[in-house]
Amino acid sequence: MTASLIIDGVPVAEYRTGEDLPTDLAPRPRLHPVRTRSGLALTAERPADHRHHLGVSLALSDINGDSYWGGRSFRHGKGSLPLDNHGRQVRRTVRTTDTSIEERLDWQDRAGAVVITEQRTITARPLDEESWALDWASELRAERPLRIASSAVNGRPGAGYGGIFWRFPDTGRTEVTSPLGDGAEAIHERRATWIAVRHEAPDGRSGTVVLTEPGSRDPWFVRDSGYVGCCPALASTDAVELAAGEVLECRLSAVVLDGWHTDPELLTGRLVRAGS
Repeated sequence: MTASLIIDGVPVAEYRTGEDLPTDLAPRPRLHPVRTRSGLALTAERPADHRHHLGVSLALSDINGDSYWGGRSFRHGKGSLPLDNHGRQVRRTVRTTDTSIEERLDWQDRAGAVVITEQRTITARPLDEESWALDWASELRAERPLRIASSAVNGRPGAGYGGIFWRFPDTGRTEVTSPLGDGAEAIHERRATWIAVRHEAPDGRSGTVVLTEPGSRDPWFVRDSGYVGCCPALASTDAVELAAGEVLECRLSAVVLDGWHTDPELLTGRLVRAGS
């Protein structure tokens, strides 16, 4: 089942439930493709290098030892292992319009027990003829005491991925920049008010995504070698502990533009207009 986010009659993103995914991909709803207003896709789903990368999705690599990220799990002293430890996100209720998706989800562990209940809201807004804004807000309520970790927390340096993760296309040319500098090395594991990812497809069309985390709470996970993907990293270097009933907020906002944009004033001006 899919739902479309539509601006001025044109679909700019598709939202998929994940019911069709195999267990080892940690089945979950996701946005794919996410497009510019002219139709250029700026996400990748199930690429050959990381089949568990699913467009734009909320994924965490270690919750009480279970993976809601998919793929292999890193364990200190043992390395990356193919474990039977994958959870899933299951839709309970949903309400959609052309420009919004409101959804209640249960995060189930490998045995089917609910560990998190989530209230998720995704919205799309036009900005001008060449750009639009995407907002993703999730409230995660712990149904039992939880320890949220990452591969970095578990002993793999630099691998602090986990959060609302955006995987960019694996063909063409892609570059990452921010106020801190150009490339992942300047941004990774640091806090930045925004990140811009520019992508040129093999056919010469291009688009730019400017990402922000409202409140800039978390450092960024950014990779631009081998593949390009990034997220505000929820457990970048330290585990997050939640008591039963405690609520954790995860948010990501994006401005999606047609064209390859390098002017910081233009990019930040778009963010101001988007309200980020």
